[in-house]
Amino acid sequence: MLNEKTKELLNSQINKEFYSAYLYLAFANYFDNNGLDGFANYFKIQAQEERDHALLFLEFLQNNGILPMLEGIEKPNQNFSSIKEVLQEALNHEKYVTASINTIYDEAINNKDYRTTQFLDWFVKEQLEEEKSADDLLVKWDMYGEDKRSLYLLDKELSERVYTAPSLQL
Repeated sequence: MLNEKTKELLNSQINKEFYSAYLYLAFANYFDNNGLDGFANYFKIQAQEERDHALLFLEFLQNNGILPMLEGIEKPNQNFSSIKEVLQEALNHEKYVTASINTIYDEAINNKDYRTTQFLDWFVKEQLEEEKSADDLLVKWDMYGEDKRSLYLLDKELSERVYTAPSLQL
């Protein structure tokens, strides 16, 4: 059985994941508006992933006999001054999501809720990948993003990214 605090944290995570999708769509809009279709593609795919993560949390609660309570989704910042600012915000946001998942994990461990920890194991691994991808993109930008030809090649590389739905079995 899920304790009340774990239920609240899991339910709150649904909202955080949907907010993440909104935030990444705001990033995609910034890049679309600045002619960087590959960067826009990258963040549109990130938005799809976050939406799917929200649905996984929702389904986990439902599978445990809990009715998820959907909350309002905060409007993300949509005013960015530079590519680097967006990339840094993406990395910071992934770290925030990691901390949130770790908080849920801690609560589940403290209550010997192994079902929830097993569910969260996938997200722990996913967040490592998400932070690494965000950090790698920022590192690439710092190395050669100001160079127009390198920016073109990086944008082209990001345009080739395709969406893959998560393979987590609930």
